[in-house]
Amino acid sequence: MPFVQGHLRNEPVAVSIRSECAHCARPLEIEIDSQLHYRVAESAAPLVFVPLVDFAKLKDPSIINVF
Repeated sequence: MPFVQGHLRNEPVAVSIRSECAHCARPLEIEIDSQLHYRVAESAAPLVFVPLVDFAKLKDPSIINVF
């Protein structure tokens, strides 16, 4: 995700993710900033997961490889 790159570069970054509910196909939008604060447009209540990764000890090329 771009906010990880912004965090590592110490630059503010925000990302807007547009998707839809897998169950009912209702559109939803989530905004995430470089401080990992998120906002959800509309009345959606998606589950949002922020992985806790110690970047100082991260040896993998990506946090995806950690999982």
